[in-house]
Amino acid sequence: MRVLSVADGEGRNGVWLAQQGIEATALEISPVALAKAQRLDALRNVPVNFVQADALTWTWPGAAYDAVVAIFIQFATPVERDQLFANIKHTLKPGGLLLLQGYTPRQLDYGTGGPPLAENMYTEAMLRAAFGDMEILHLREHDDFISEGVGHHGMSALIDLAVRKPQ
Repeated sequence: MRVLSVADGEGRNGVWLAQQGIEATALEISPVALAKAQRLDALRNVPVNFVQADALTWTWPGAAYDAVVAIFIQFATPVERDQLFANIKHTLKPGGLLLLQGYTPRQLDYGTGGPPLAENMYTEAMLRAAFGDMEILHLREHDDFISEGVGHHGMSALIDLAVRKPQ
């Protein structure tokens, strides 16, 4: 199984995927984050294909991945997000899965991570509209405590999405 982890940061998701026996590609713009990810990868001794590129300008390969993992990729403005989501759909193989987790605008009340702009966050209605051409397997807003490093720690307003690209 080939899986792409978008904006993988310091590599926790990409390395975890590789530990599960998955052929993982980790896309990240920051050379500093990639260096940390590569150190984690070396410690865990698993193969991850690291790609240093801007997710907004990278040439996304068509129908290349069985799944895409997009965890807290809310750096994109609404216009950029439309293109990012289109690229994710493009890179998924038919029948492929997208697993996405992000913050809802209520996250601004918690202040425990995420972008400072509500327009960069997700709502159920926005994700339904963006991925209505795919099979929505799971879509849920919820509040939970997370501890994902210094930038994501505490009670959080989250949204989860799992969709399947049509065959």
